[in-house]
Amino acid sequence: MRRTIGILGTFVAGTVALHADLSTAESRRVQEAATVLDEIHAVPDKDIPQELWDKADCVIVVPSLKKAAFVFGGEYGKGLMSCRRGEIWSAPVFMALGKGSWGLQIGAEAIDLVLLVMNERGMEKLLQNKVSLGAEASVAAGPVGRDARAATDAQMNAEILSYSRTQGLFAGINLSGGVLKPDPDDNKDLYGGQVSPRDVLMNGTEAPPAARPFMAALGRRK
Repeated sequence: MRRTIGILGTFVAGTVALHADLSTAESRRVQEAATVLDEIHAVPDKDIPQELWDKADCVIVVPSLKKAAFVFGGEYGKGLMSCRRGEIWSAPVFMALGKGSWGLQIGAEAIDLVLLVMNERGMEKLLQNKVSLGAEASVAAGPVGRDARAATDAQMNAEILSYSRTQGLFAGINLSGGVLKPDPDDNKDLYGGQVSPRDVLMNGTEAPPAARPFMAALGRRK
């Protein structure tokens, strides 16, 4: 009995440790990504059109992308990606956004990015090792407002629609030249070991407790 209790205690401790290794920065990133979604959805006239949100296969949120990250090179903006499986959003994975040629809006110290992956083709590309936006996956600045009918042909045919928010302004942004890829180190921290982004996003992996704020924000906008 004592041996059984000891084994059980080890198992429980291991289970707790499995989702207890997020750094302060990673935990803050989860919360900030959730806050970005909550705040943009709170203003329907300045939000992503519901029709586009309903059609999206995946969403990526990169909060507080710092201006310095695009000055010195070698740094990344980091965020979370979730994909829709029927009516349910998948557990998220951390993604890294590499330097692009677009730059930040004049005078902005930081921006929040929201990317909608509009079809399975775009999703499959993002599940590869990395994808170059505009070259390997088509990307366009997304339309803003209640009605998606104002979107251009380029926007409606893009694999990825991209948005930025800075100083209270939410608008489409062209991210051509950026590179998106899964962040293996942060995902290892989130899931307690090496994980395949495809398995997490496509095979019903349970979202760890640390991801709950982001999952709750996704659930508020079906």
